[in-house]
Amino acid sequence: MSEREYDVVLFGATGFTGALTAQYLARAVAAPGAPATRWALAGRNRGKLEAVRSGLAEIDPAAAKLALLEADINDSAAIRAVADSARVVISTVGPYIFYGEPLVAACAAAGTDYVDLTGEPEFVDRMWLGYHDQAQRSGARLVHSCGFDSIPYDLGALFTIGQLPEGVPIRLAGYVRAGGTFSGGTYHSAINIMGRLRQGAVVARQRKRREAQPPARKVRGVAGKPHRSAVAGGWVLPFPTIDPQTVLRSARALDRYGPDFTYSHYLVAKQFPVMAGLMAGAGAAIALAQLPPTRKLLLKIKDPGEGPTAQQREQGWFTVKFAARAGGSGRIVTEVRGGDPGYGETSKMLAESALCLAHDDLPERAGQLTPAVAMGQALIDRLTRAGIKFGRLE
Repeated sequence: MSEREYDVVLFGATGFTGALTAQYLARAVAAPGAPATRWALAGRNRGKLEAVRSGLAEIDPAAAKLALLEADINDSAAIRAVADSARVVISTVGPYIFYGEPLVAACAAAGTDYVDLTGEPEFVDRMWLGYHDQAQRSGARLVHSCGFDSIPYDLGALFTIGQLPEGVPIRLAGYVRAGGTFSGGTYHSAINIMGRLRQGAVVARQRKRREAQPPARKVRGVAGKPHRSAVAGGWVLPFPTIDPQTVLRSARALDRYGPDFTYSHYLVAKQFPVMAGLMAGAGAAIALAQLPPTRKLLLKIKDPGEGPTAQQREQGWFTVKFAARAGGSGRIVTEVRGGDPGYGETSKMLAESALCLAHDDLPERAGQLTPAVAMGQALIDRLTRAGIKFGRLE
């Protein structure tokens, strides 16, 4: 790995989130005291890559010399060349269920670390079934969901567990509040997830049959029910995204989560009518996404290339509170807090994940890993320095 030409290659830098990630990397690499990082941009359109590079040169003049790697996701030889050239590859090309597999396959074969920002459970399960074993053999670390899905929850849970006694049963609940504008790419991914729930369930069952469970330990998700929560400060609704799945996978992999671990995951609404509206809206979207004609109409509402303005991103925010009980001890409450969840902080989380894999002293693990298992405290430290707050409230 030390002989690779680049430490980090960003694939998809011409997309909305990819460009923000490139900008963050340019600032991070040029920061005083930052380790030397050899990085490059990759994508299918050289002209667009050159435009991104020109913009990066305004942030850091050295970025004007960034290498540009031309590779179409359907060109297996070009994608393998990208993977062979890098220690870590970042992918921002979604929806991942349609465009993500070739790069994962190439990284698993080449022994190259890989990070993305997917929130698509079916994609993650398919990649585990197809490439986890190969990545273990090659030494590649395949780390999905390194953005707002699922860094705040996975690392927030790990941070909370670190405040608790060891070797006792733990009950943990996470409460999500966020304000921000989502992009067309995020919208398209969400609609496609809703439209593929049946296929996703089939793949999830296949993974469950094959994946080993931790011996002599219990790890369970508890969906919970809508209710009012004093800790969350409002009404809470079970939130069955990829995030609780990620937390539970970390718990299965790490003994520190105790002999009997349960996790519940909720979305917070200040008022009951808002919660009721969210439930009704989600139900309607899921129903419409099941049929191809209505799914196409939903997808036309927002273009994949659209995204929030800089002013809209500046107004974004998120908080995730965790309430935990360990054994017979009292409750503790922790919080992860940051700015614009979908883009400003997601690009930060994704870029810092790649830099963490490239430069930090991490556990010797390989295969498909969660952020907490692959990077853990090293990534918490990086994100804390970058302005995301992890803290104990009570």
